[in-house]
Amino acid sequence: MVEDFKDLRVYQRALDASMQIFELSESWPKEEKYALTDQIRRSSRSVCANLAEAWYKRLYERHFVSKLSDASSEAAETIVWLDVAHNCGYLNSDRVDQFESGYREIIGGIISMIDQSDKWCGPSQRVREQNAEYDALDLPTD
Repeated sequence: MVEDFKDLRVYQRALDASMQIFELSESWPKEEKYALTDQIRRSSRSVCANLAEAWYKRLYERHFVSKLSDASSEAAETIVWLDVAHNCGYLNSDRVDQFESGYREIIGGIISMIDQSDKWCGPSQRVREQNAEYDALDLPTD
């Protein structure tokens, strides 16, 4: 049973892939830090972040679908950066094929959620987090 975005298989796969990309990209040349390394790290992590955001937008189906669409486009962007890394000689063909296959499966999972968004969304899908006690006067001020 899925009770949190962290329970979603697509989230778990995306998080695992983003961590693998982080580890691989640590050995890339320093001159690629901003041009490639940051870009691929950001897009791969953004898949996960957008899935989390979508989870908390389930009350409104259009918002949910929009965030899922963002997640799938970030996954597609990651595939592009993998191709760039391959063309620059930083990743071999087999590794790129493995990642691309994984990201295409992630995109497929996201598309499946979009296609069945009515099952994920609506008033019955209100976020069921425990209420946190707070007093507005206790919030930090800067």
